[in-house]
Amino acid sequence: MKKFLDALASMEGPAISDMTLAEARESYTALHAMADRPARELEVIRDLSCPGPAGDIPLRLYDAKADREPGPVIVFFHGGGFVIGDLETHNALCTEIAAHMDLPVVAVDYRRAPENPFPAAIEDCEAATRWVASSPSELGRKADGIVTIGDSAGGTATIVVGQQLAADPADAPVLLQVPVFPLASDALGSASLEQFDDGYVLTKTGIEFFDEAYGADRGDPRGFPILGDHSAAPPTVLVTASLDPIRDSGRDYAKALADAGADFVFLEMKGVTHSFTNLRQAVPSTQADLERVVAAMKFMLEKGAAR
Repeated sequence: MKKFLDALASMEGPAISDMTLAEARESYTALHAMADRPARELEVIRDLSCPGPAGDIPLRLYDAKADREPGPVIVFFHGGGFVIGDLETHNALCTEIAAHMDLPVVAVDYRRAPENPFPAAIEDCEAATRWVASSPSELGRKADGIVTIGDSAGGTATIVVGQQLAADPADAPVLLQVPVFPLASDALGSASLEQFDDGYVLTKTGIEFFDEAYGADRGDPRGFPILGDHSAAPPTVLVTASLDPIRDSGRDYAKALADAGADFVFLEMKGVTHSFTNLRQAVPSTQADLERVVAAMKFMLEKGAAR
């Protein structure tokens, strides 16, 4: 991990706040292209779309099998601060999840800020999840349950969608939610933000850049889901990284789940940074970290099925 961080530091590029929006998005794509493992080959990798509140939402279906019996479908929300990620930046990760889980994965290309500020991304994530839960013919798979998963901003969306579908259920239940290094509570002023403010992939400057561009309401649970109702949270696998400036936000959510008596597994990956799930080529040990997440997902799904 340190070798990778030293290599990033040696590049001496501009801070994200000094880039144009196009440059910031290109930089994020380049980082993942350089640091992540190549995408797996799957039987099905197909683009599709679903209706959304502001027009069609682009989606991508991944599946290791061409045909599926009815079963769970995974819905994936990408990271990038709700500003710079897309289907391509997380393509390799989605193929990995689909292969290891042996379940279909639907990745959601939600509207991004600043062109579409808060709560546009959340509205799209909820709409896409409800669409998948309805088992539309375009999907070609019958969903008898939903697994939501996302990294960083996508982890935030995962928690929020879980809260929204607990309050107003979709056609299929949320069997499991998997927020990976999410922003659940406000990270500004936290100890981890001050400790890892620079030099650990995600920086304090970057967080402030995303915060300004996205413009989440600090009193709205859709922006900071720690403010929401945790009593009806779906079974959860919550993942944080020990060298992450927003680590403490994830820990806050773990405490909220524990206080609510929720059913969850909490994994804090030691010695790795934010975005470790997309650094699996540059930092090979993070492949095993991802596989630990997958093992926890399978454990929770099997536990739920046994009830």
